[in-house]
Amino acid sequence: MRKDKVKKILDGLKNEYPDAECALHFKNLYELIVAVALSAQTTDKSVNEATPALFKKYPTPKKLASANPEDVEKYIRRIGMYKTKSKNIVGLAKALEEKFGGEVPNDYDALVGLQGVGRKTANVVLSVGFGEQRIAVDTHVFRVSNRIGLVHEKDVLKTEEGLMKAIPNDRWSEAHHSLIFHGRNCCHARKPNCEECCIEKLCEKAGL
Repeated sequence: MRKDKVKKILDGLKNEYPDAECALHFKNLYELIVAVALSAQTTDKSVNEATPALFKKYPTPKKLASANPEDVEKYIRRIGMYKTKSKNIVGLAKALEEKFGGEVPNDYDALVGLQGVGRKTANVVLSVGFGEQRIAVDTHVFRVSNRIGLVHEKDVLKTEEGLMKAIPNDRWSEAHHSLIFHGRNCCHARKPNCEECCIEKLCEKAGL
């Protein structure tokens, strides 16, 4: 896609969603990384409903690291894959305590080395928590970016790499949040609301 068209798409999305940002609720980096890890294959809304009680019980990595995963389960039972995720966040907390003094590292390789932390979670933490320019590809970003023609890829990694090439570096994080908001509010998976789309005239699919 031509650079001028990419800019028009980004500008259109930014104008439509000027307040687009991370929808997860958190008070510090520890809560952020746990919340993002829990959000895999589930909604931010369900995570936000579960984490207040979870963080009240386990307010620090040290507290969570010493927890029994089965005890953690009851706090996140409403979240998909809660049994696996309870083990992951306890393991994550243990690693934070043992390797990083209870602090969330500002390093991609260190982050993806933590239990339950993949590329998406690491990129979100670096973007939202540390202010780095990152593109995290979740289901919305993958669907919308390929549908409108920013990229033409069949997997998450290649989509991320393609978006990094197509989008100016200083707009990576902005684009990530805008694409998520557009996917949630307009460009739905089964039935995109093209008639109300702010970038309908620029969309590759809509133009066919």
